[in-house]
Amino acid sequence: MIIVTGGAGFIGSAIIWKLNSMGEKNIIAVDNLASSNKWMNLRGLAFSDYLERDAFIEYIRNGSFKNDKIDCIIHMGACSSTTEADCRYLINNNYEYTKTLAWYCVNNGIRFIYASSAATYGAGENGFSDDDAVMEKLRPLNMYGYSKQLFDLYARSNNLLDKITGLKFFNVFGPNEYHKKDMRSLVNKAYYQIKENSSISLFKSHMPEYKDGEQMRDFIYVKHAVDRVRFFIENPHKNGIFNIGSGTASTWNQLASAIFSALKMKKKINYIDMPVEIRDKYQYYTRAEMSKFENASAGATLETYSLEDAVKDYVLNYLEKGEKRLSARDDL
Repeated sequence: MIIVTGGAGFIGSAIIWKLNSMGEKNIIAVDNLASSNKWMNLRGLAFSDYLERDAFIEYIRNGSFKNDKIDCIIHMGACSSTTEADCRYLINNNYEYTKTLAWYCVNNGIRFIYASSAATYGAGENGFSDDDAVMEKLRPLNMYGYSKQLFDLYARSNNLLDKITGLKFFNVFGPNEYHKKDMRSLVNKAYYQIKENSSISLFKSHMPEYKDGEQMRDFIYVKHAVDRVRFFIENPHKNGIFNIGSGTASTWNQLASAIFSALKMKKKINYIDMPVEIRDKYQYYTRAEMSKFENASAGATLETYSLEDAVKDYVLNYLEKGEKRLSARDDL
């Protein structure tokens, strides 16, 4: 049995989709659905049970799973909003929750894979290496990133990193992100702008070394990302913290061009001022250093997508089809 927390969320539901493609259906999906529309991500997936987060935590704490064979817990459940200001909530939901599950898995011989975040790298002044030696030098720009770094540091200081696997996802985009509101990818937001106005808006640069729209990110397609998760599920001896990115930095202008190209429309970009409140927290450049992952996965067959191919697949096969979700029935 495999448990996926955040199973109705963006990456979590895509992981269940990937597990289904591997023939795995003995899955428990865990989430906190509340009033979100993310429940719609579950409709086309195959899993054996669903639990609300609070009930799941209680099951863990009181030993209700003792007669069930859990092979792996994939912990994607967290508040992923980079603008969340409630520090206590982030500590409880992102840090304490992860600690509870990590120790449960280590003490019971269960594979544990959890989501860290590229937000731990802050402005990138200390680079984007997932080497343990630089972990303490990182300075996240927001409390979300710090809540993720806090657990990474805890795992290291408690000698857990040779027993568990943390994944630092970079800028993931693709189907099943529709419920994320302001946290949706630019591909998703831009698609609707283009449909309505035949143009999109990008932030102007407020640093002289970057022209407008030339700020850079490591964009990774969700299908690409979850195939990397598959690798760690199938290789339980590969432990530590690993970047999950494309290894390539692309500009917002390049991403915009790929969207217009997918729609076979003329490119039209408007550059707007970046809100003052986020200017000192804005990342102008990210690129995952992937050598650690590449060394770990040497010889493995993994899916890859160019930025253009990924955007085209997302736009034409999902957004153009009314926000189609990943489905175990028709997408494998």
